[in-house]
Amino acid sequence: MLDIQSPAALTEWVGKKLGTSEWFLVDQKTIDLFAEATGDHQWIHVDEARAAKEMPGGKTIAHGYLTLSLIPRLAQATWRVVNRSRSINYGSNKVRFTAPVPAGSRVRLHITVKSVEPIQGGVRLTLENEMEIEGGSRPVLVAETLTQIYD
Repeated sequence: MLDIQSPAALTEWVGKKLGTSEWFLVDQKTIDLFAEATGDHQWIHVDEARAAKEMPGGKTIAHGYLTLSLIPRLAQATWRVVNRSRSINYGSNKVRFTAPVPAGSRVRLHITVKSVEPIQGGVRLTLENEMEIEGGSRPVLVAETLTQIYD
C-alpha cells in the first residue's frame, strides 16, 4: 500500500506509477451479480451452456463496464491519500475495452498519474489505468479516469 500524505503531494507523482494491484478473480457469480444490478443479461455474459458452444474459448465473458467498475476496488488496496476529507469520481476521458475477460480469469490493475490540477479545496487527478488478465498478451482495459480529492 502506497500512502500519500495529502492531495497536494500527488503532484510529485505526475508521470509515475502509483502501483499494481493484487490479482482479482472475475468469476461467474460476479458476472451474474453485475448482470442483475445493471439489467444487462446478454447471453455472452450469463448463459454458460450457450457460451460453451458459441464463444471463443467456450466461456462467458465479463461485461466491459464490470471490468471498468473494478478500478476503484483494485485501486483502494494499492494506494491512498492519508489526509483527505473525501474523494469523488469526476469522470473518464477515454475508456477502451481492448480484450475480453472470460469467466474464471484473474485481472490486476496498473495505475499511473497523468496529471494533477488544483481545484478549490483539493486537486483533480487524472489517472492512466491499465488492466491486464493473467496470462494475457495485451491489456483488457485502458482507461483514463478523473478523481477529485479534497483536503
